[in-house]
Amino acid sequence: MVRVQGVWCHEAGAARLFNIISIKQAYPGHSKQAGMLAANCQSGAYLGRFVVVVDDDIDPTGLFQVVWAMCTRCDPAEDIDFVRKAWSGPLDPRIARGTNTNSRAVIDACRPFEMIKEFPPVARATPEQRRKVAEKFADLLAKMK
Repeated sequence: MVRVQGVWCHEAGAARLFNIISIKQAYPGHSKQAGMLAANCQSGAYLGRFVVVVDDDIDPTGLFQVVWAMCTRCDPAEDIDFVRKAWSGPLDPRIARGTNTNSRAVIDACRPFEMIKEFPPVARATPEQRRKVAEKFADLLAKMK
């Protein structure tokens, strides 16, 4: 069974520095393993900076959803790991010239597997409710564009 639901190398990170992977968790530690693997595979290893792992209910292409998952499902002391002396190169603007390594953060923004059954459900409006609000406030929303 495929557990990876989606992957996005975000354009804000020059398609290398900020990578998101969405998974359907299968066991305790799965999200941590997925993050470490994503940070160390060929396309994720070179010039990487951040890898964020999210649950399958999060769209990895939606930066708002990814940051929301980081804010509501990640305990920084428990869920952020660092890889030091990782593969980098001359295109990395942050490292000193002549240096070929950097560090990266692997952020587990998934619901803790041990709490997955009792984790609070996401509160969100139905598509019908969102449509009605958009119709009701169409004139105000148009001004915001």
